[in-house]
Amino acid sequence: MSEKFKAVVIDNQKEKFTREIKEISKSDLKDGNVLVKIDYSSLNYKDSLILNNGGKIVRKFPFVPGIDFSGKVVESEDSKFVKEDSVILTGFRVGEAYFGGFAQFAKVDSNFLIKTPKELDNQKAMMLGTAGFTALQCAFAIKAREELLLGEKVKDVLVTGSTGGVGSIAVMVLSKMGYDVYAVTGKKDKNDYLKNLGAKKIIDRKEFEGESKLLEKGTWDGVVDTVGGNSLTRILAQVKPNGIVAACGNAGGIKINTSVMPFIIRGVKLWGIDSSGASIKRREFLWNEAAKLLDFNKIQSFTKELSFDELLETFPKLLKGEFFGRAIVNPNK
Repeated sequence: MSEKFKAVVIDNQKEKFTREIKEISKSDLKDGNVLVKIDYSSLNYKDSLILNNGGKIVRKFPFVPGIDFSGKVVESEDSKFVKEDSVILTGFRVGEAYFGGFAQFAKVDSNFLIKTPKELDNQKAMMLGTAGFTALQCAFAIKAREELLLGEKVKDVLVTGSTGGVGSIAVMVLSKMGYDVYAVTGKKDKNDYLKNLGAKKIIDRKEFEGESKLLEKGTWDGVVDTVGGNSLTRILAQVKPNGIVAACGNAGGIKINTSVMPFIIRGVKLWGIDSSGASIKRREFLWNEAAKLLDFNKIQSFTKELSFDELLETFPKLLKGEFFGRAIVNPNK
């Protein structure tokens, strides 16, 4: 490899935050034991927070963000991986504490990587990325109700933030699993888009605003919540007995003001989704399931491929809720 390569570098010196595309060198990659030539990364909400001002997440500067990537192994000190192996990385605090995927090369711990399943390629892997992987975890948490409760079936599933990266993939996967999916959004112009993904009905997010009673009419067997905040408080009161709420986001706030009533009267399960720290075994299972459950032609239709320059133009739109679907980043574009 050439000693120099392109990367997006953020810095914060004397309280002045900067982001720019720079040339860095292999010697700048201090972490890990596997060098990967990056084919694609993806733009996630957390990436946008970090690109904006560090998001109170990144502590060391200068820094290369990007919380996921796919690519091919160039060098490996671990026999599990050899040159030209296609690999996927999501999570493990890469792009937060360790240099990440918004670069042409990355060096990471071999224990953070899995091999790209044969049914996928590296572009498809990042069309899913962290958002898609999170959505898969949520969907299987909902499905787990049927296994944990010995066959008690799931029918009606609510998805909040349904036009976002996690929400869009969740709608697709849950529909493919055979559930009736109710998609929550504030974007009325995206109704056809959501129905095309498999949503049975579109619900205006305003219906989940306002004060919640301790318990409301039980409506949902399962919920994938990407929003958090007040709407999650309201939704918890609406879950049917033994329903599961998979909580994976905080775009609407980090606090919920609930009571114990949904949990002790209805047996509601609040299932936290930590996509960053999932085990390798679980990662391998979910990435292999992805090829069976997802229509990549549909995902391609709402995926935009970005250069580094376009990445820096696009992330503010994601923070403002002005970007929907998926964005993949091609470091060689």
